[in-house]
Formats: sequence, C-alpha cells, structure tokens
Amino acid sequence: MSARIDKIVTSGTFNLDGGSWEVDNNVWFVGDDEECVVFDAPHDAQAIADAVGDRSLLAIICTHAHDDHVREAVKLKELTGAPIWLNLADLELWQQTHPDVLPDVGVSDGMTVRVGGVTLQAITTPGHTHGGTCWYSKELGALFSGDTLFDGGPGATGRSFSDYPTIVSSIRQRLFTLPPDTVVHTGHGSDTTIASERAGSPTWPA
Repeated sequence: MSARIDKIVTSGTFNLDGGSWEVDNNVWFVGDDEECVVFDAPHDAQAIADAVGDRSLLAIICTHAHDDHVREAVKLKELTGAPIWLNLADLELWQQTHPDVLPDVGVSDGMTVRVGGVTLQAITTPGHTHGGTCWYSKELGALFSGDTLFDGGPGATGRSFSDYPTIVSSIRQRLFTLPPDTVVHTGHGSDTTIASERAGSPTWPA
C-alpha cells in the first residue's frame, strides 16, 4: 500500500442564515504519487490544485454542502477536470452557493472509491446537514468526518438544515461502530479518535 494522507489548511468565511464567520478549513488528500481524491473545496481552489500537483484528481468529494466546504468546488473542477461528488440530500443547500451548477456524482451510503491502492467508503451521517457524509478507509484506519464529528463531540446544529438529535444518532449508530483506534480527520481543527469521542459521549447534552 502506497497511499498516504496529506492536508492543507485554507482560511475564509462561512456564510449561512444571514451570518458570516471567519473559519479555517482542513482540506484532506488521499492517494499516492499518481492519483488522489480531495475532501472538500474551501476558500482557495488554486492552493488545493497546487497541492494535487501533477497527480490525477479522481474526485472532489464534498462531505456536505455548507458554503465553506463547497464554495471553490466548481472552480477546482475547472482547474483539474475532476468530478464533484455530493450526497444529493444536500442539493438545496448546495444550490445556495451554486444555483446554476449540479454536482456530477450523487453519493449514497456504502458507495466506494478506490485510490492509491486503498478503498474509501461513504457513511451517511445526517444531522449537521441533511446530506452529511463521512468517508472511512479500513486500510488506512482513518475516517474523514467533515463537520459531523470533531475533537470534543458533534458538529454544530444551531442553524438551518441541521438537527442535534439526528447528528448524535448518526455518530452513535454509524461512527462509534468503527474500530476504536480509527483516526478521525475533521473538517476543522485537530484530529481525534473514535475511542476518544466514545469516551466523551456520555457528557454530550441529551
């Protein structure tokens, strides 16, 4: 197995429900020297394309459709030719940012992509948004959680398209069944593990 995980951080704004917040977003790459996929396309398409380099970008995988995760997806597609993947339960939210462009591939639960000799599998985890989707690689012992699960608990649910009981159910039923030593690569901030978040979950609000 020659696949590796790379990361860059891009900075910009998150806009929703009439508010705007400054945010730093993790951008994750999985692949080898020949090919890769990227998780999310926030803030700076050129920086993401530069990190891809001369590799073939197989997919721009959007973990969900908040604008700070998809704003540069169309531009990144133009730069690289890669298709945009999105769970279409988030299509209404996507169209707030890209009203005239549709994603190329609709993501469904259990869907897989093979890259750099490893398999990534979609795990739908609604709650932060209707179509929030995490991606798991058994070979890498890694989960790419978008904004579903962070170091310290569930993603925020105090805005439109989100629901707290739903995200907690998604995490407990879909993510806490993964091996405890699975490393969780989040959409913002630090990595965590399934074991760490399971240990902290009894303190989550009901």
